[in-house]
Amino acid sequence: MESWHRRLFQLPRTLRWQLFLILFAGLAVAHVLSFGVLFLERYTAAKTMMLGNLEKDVGISLALLDRLPAGERHQWIATLERGNYRYELGPGLPGVPELSGLGKEVADIIQTAVGQRLPVTIETIPGVRQRVQAHVTLSDGSQVTIDLRPRVMPLASWLPYVLLAQLALLLLCAYIAVRSAIRPLHRLAMAAEALDPSKEVARLDETGPAEVAYAATAFNTMQDRITHYLKERVQILAAISHDLQTPITRMKLRAEVAEDGPGKEKLLSDLSEIERLVREGVAYARTAHGNVEKPARIDVGSFVESIVSDYQDTGKAVKALQTIDAVVTTRPHALRRILTNLIDNALKFAGEAEVDVGRKPDGKIYIVVLDRGPGIPDGQLEAVLQPFYRLEQSRNRDTGGTGLGLAIAQQLALAIDGSLNLKNRSGGGLAAEIVLG
Repeated sequence: MESWHRRLFQLPRTLRWQLFLILFAGLAVAHVLSFGVLFLERYTAAKTMMLGNLEKDVGISLALLDRLPAGERHQWIATLERGNYRYELGPGLPGVPELSGLGKEVADIIQTAVGQRLPVTIETIPGVRQRVQAHVTLSDGSQVTIDLRPRVMPLASWLPYVLLAQLALLLLCAYIAVRSAIRPLHRLAMAAEALDPSKEVARLDETGPAEVAYAATAFNTMQDRITHYLKERVQILAAISHDLQTPITRMKLRAEVAEDGPGKEKLLSDLSEIERLVREGVAYARTAHGNVEKPARIDVGSFVESIVSDYQDTGKAVKALQTIDAVVTTRPHALRRILTNLIDNALKFAGEAEVDVGRKPDGKIYIVVLDRGPGIPDGQLEAVLQPFYRLEQSRNRDTGGTGLGLAIAQQLALAIDGSLNLKNRSGGGLAAEIVLG
């Protein structure tokens, strides 16, 4: 089990968010670094200017105060005051000789400005803000204190808001860029998921950047090839079926006029089985193109009752449990083929069938064929919908069938935008449910 900090720093699984985070993080870090370099350059320039001006100004100011009479010095104190420092007549405040950082640089500048002419003592005044005092003894023995609060020119109050606005602009641009790059890929994935050669689907738009247009063209070409291949398969199977009908019919006629014997009935049975297998194989291939039938509006209840009545007229044990009055748009012949396949399966394995029609909570119509036969093992409910899959694994078609009945029903259900679901009933038997989309 991964620890929480590994999950916290793990990239999202979607390509959209991975690209977005990588792009935005890179741009944001580059922008912050650029901002930091500019701020450092500004700080260095401002400090150099401050220290350079300080050396000249202190030298001139102390020379002036040293030459003025003691009674006139207080008149010049206010004039000599600057933003970072001011002059005081007197010994100043007591401090500590420890200097560090900018204070040490300031002390070196003052010492250089005063030189060896006047004795100077520099101390740090304890407090929240950095404060340095230089105590200078003039030629007449009086003391002058330079009170310094060294600080570089502060940042403008609006500068952090500009930085936040720039980061927000980077965020927006990164999102738009990633969204524009991912959108064609998303459309391609959706088209691939909806790809169904048995249906008429919209082709991908082949406009846009060269790479996007090329991918869309390649996908449309692939879709055309698949559709063409399936149509060729149906045509080949139909041709084989047509060509086999004549020799099969001829062999059946020859078998019927042959002398009676134990081999005659077996031969006729085998020929009938071959004919049925060819017919059902072609029927399954054609269900891939079940949408050639035009949709029509039908009353589901009356439609199901008519199918049940047809079976009852032939003496089959089929009955309708309940029906509803609902009109749907579907392909009637395909739906009839689905129901007859399911009912035939129920009659074959259970001897009777029940048909129930209703409406689901989401409003969709369902038709379910019920029987009390042996059912299907839970692990094979999906497998039996595949072509040529038979629960009875022997080669006897009378017991196992061709394995195409449910596969045809499944293909036709997809062709009419519906779904076929199989489940075992409590107490035994199978429920085959068709949900109409």
